[in-house]
Amino acid sequence: MSNIITEQNIAARASVLKPERDKHVRNRHPWVFMGAVAHYPEFENGDLLPVVTSFGDFVGYGYFHKGQSIVGRMISFTATDPKQVIVEHIKDAIALRHQFMSTDTTAYRLINGEGDSLPGLIVDLYGDVLVLQINTLGIEKLKPLILETLQIALSPRGIYEKSKTPTRRKEGLDDFEGWLVEPSGETVQDTLLITENGLKFSVSLNDSQKTGMFLDQRGMRALVGRYSKSRTVLNCFSYTGGFSVYALAGGAKRADSVDLYAQAIAGARTNVKLNGFSEEANGFYAEDVFTFLAQKQLPQEYDFIILDPPAFAKRASDIPNASRGYREINRLAMEKLPKGGLLLTSSCSAHVDRALFQTLVFQAAKDAKRNVRILSYHILGADHPVSLYYPEGDYLKSLLLYIN
Repeated sequence: MSNIITEQNIAARASVLKPERDKHVRNRHPWVFMGAVAHYPEFENGDLLPVVTSFGDFVGYGYFHKGQSIVGRMISFTATDPKQVIVEHIKDAIALRHQFMSTDTTAYRLINGEGDSLPGLIVDLYGDVLVLQINTLGIEKLKPLILETLQIALSPRGIYEKSKTPTRRKEGLDDFEGWLVEPSGETVQDTLLITENGLKFSVSLNDSQKTGMFLDQRGMRALVGRYSKSRTVLNCFSYTGGFSVYALAGGAKRADSVDLYAQAIAGARTNVKLNGFSEEANGFYAEDVFTFLAQKQLPQEYDFIILDPPAFAKRASDIPNASRGYREINRLAMEKLPKGGLLLTSSCSAHVDRALFQTLVFQAAKDAKRNVRILSYHILGADHPVSLYYPEGDYLKSLLLYIN
């Protein structure tokens, strides 16, 4: 067989899979679970290793970290030098974005982890600055190669790293934030001005969630803009007001923003003003959303409510509590909407799949005694591709609902 490893020096360095546990990797899933490995060679955590089946069939290359439940992450399924493959993956990711992203959008995801065959790596572009999120030891060890490739391909003005995730800490890595490549010859600024579908947004690098902005909701923000004309909009878990800006640009009478954090609400004010809308004519509330919606009387009669909460389930054990949270928050919103009202509801909890999320929204509608129809599902951006071999990457769910 032509695909059998015959060179002793390669075989001796290979991670060998168990015969009954290798199917998902042979089917090109990027994760290698601890229980799937029969034998490791001598290696340092984070090293790239060849991967073979128990019969010696070559599978590909991945980086490995003993003691982790996900012990390996596949970089390639070819015999090509894995570092060369990483360079090609980066170039392919950039080419995809250049093909599909519009010129009136200057902020988007450049590398989407497993979706671009680079597990553990997120790279977002904000204007001419790149923001990296490195989640694994394997990618940390490959950082010099990644930085060199990005600099050659894009010549960014600066490169910032914002790596603060639970996955990183599981890998034994400390949180890290700061400039990897500082903009030269100028005063370093931690706030960037970007455009998205022609709208302006101020993005803070060092004092923000994710890499600065929730880029994965771009499609739903545009959808909100299309349906907001003459409506009074309530943007819950608003962060820095992205949905509010789109609603106002789409002709909303008013768009109120609610977020627990005063700093996020300050950002929402800034972004509303940046786009030429009145701060005074719109509401900004630094409050808990559950408490806000539970009020007997809301500040306005809203006929469009947006629910885009943070992940309620960060691990599988959180699913019961998260389910109660999603059901309750959707019930509260549905009870407040008039007939003919709209509700955009989302979940970014990877552990709450589409079927469960829709079931929870159904239960909320039943509790609220409302007739509810689905108008649209989540609109996935081309900058957030999902590998067909890794469906878990499709983590974000959204439903646009018509309430009667």
